[in-house]
Amino acid sequence: MAHILIVDDSPTEQAGISKMLQKYGHICSFAYTGETGISFAQKSLPDVILMDVVMPETNGYQATRKISRHPETAHIPIIMVSTKGQVTDRYWGLRQGATDYLTKPVTEDALIHAINNALTPVAAE
Repeated sequence: MAHILIVDDSPTEQAGISKMLQKYGHICSFAYTGETGISFAQKSLPDVILMDVVMPETNGYQATRKISRHPETAHIPIIMVSTKGQVTDRYWGLRQGATDYLTKPVTEDALIHAINNALTPVAAE
């Protein structure tokens, strides 16, 4: 069970994703803008953040960059979940600090797999 912050300006997307996650026992919190996502991440330190790209004001790339570069939140894995599915979109998201990038509509299997990967510590070599 993990605490997952869903940052997406679409209530429909938030509801669909949280429904998938709650089946696996995850607790979901929500932010509708990049700025509120940044603020919430700093205050609550969720286990994983699911970040949309296309949002008003602060977009998902900007929010990901701020969260991944802030000392208190840099450890939180960010999975971008967006309709933007070009190779350059994925590349840019990962360059901003995302640990994974999924394209909407995301399947339950792909989402759970990405979250499990994000929550699994990398073994030291």
